Amino acid sequence: MSNRLKITSKTRIRELIDAYPELEEKLVVMAPAFGKLKNPVLRSTIARVTSISQAAFIGNVDVNQMVNQLRQAVGQELLFIEPKTKTIMNQIPEWLNESHIKNTIDARPMLEAGQHPISIVFEELGKIKSGEILKLITGFVPAPLLDKAKDKGHLVYTVENSPKEFHSFFCKT
Repeated sequence: MSNRLKITSKTRIRELIDAYPELEEKLVVMAPAFGKLKNPVLRSTIARVTSISQAAFIGNVDVNQMVNQLRQAVGQELLFIEPKTKTIMNQIPEWLNESHIKNTIDARPMLEAGQHPISIVFEELGKIKSGEILKLITGFVPAPLLDKAKDKGHLVYTVENSPKEFHSFFCKT
């Protein structure tokens, strides 16, 4: 890939690292959760679908700051980028009723092994009925997965249970 890639909030992490390998360490410093990108399986799965905007959210970093630091590091002019709406909501949605949870997937062991839970999540969503809920446990906010579920019409809600444990709920509509 050419080093002419213009860095924006929509740039995928894999594209960024392929174009500018020297930015990998800078990205890890800004969002330590991305230290796992050294794992080739995670690099080819999570990094391929995660945008800088999503990475900033996962790392709890302002997206404008992240994009501009990356752009500055490669000599690109600084930009102002509108922040994306956060996936984590402050208020528990009305549809989230613990008694409607039909399955729970703890994806932490899968992710540690370099596997992405996206196919399992959508397979399980295919098995539940409208109004039922799937619960996913991860060590970070799975922003790309949440965005994809929203795009498919599902309701999503994520809560931070502890600094390294997030519970995401998917309600089939």
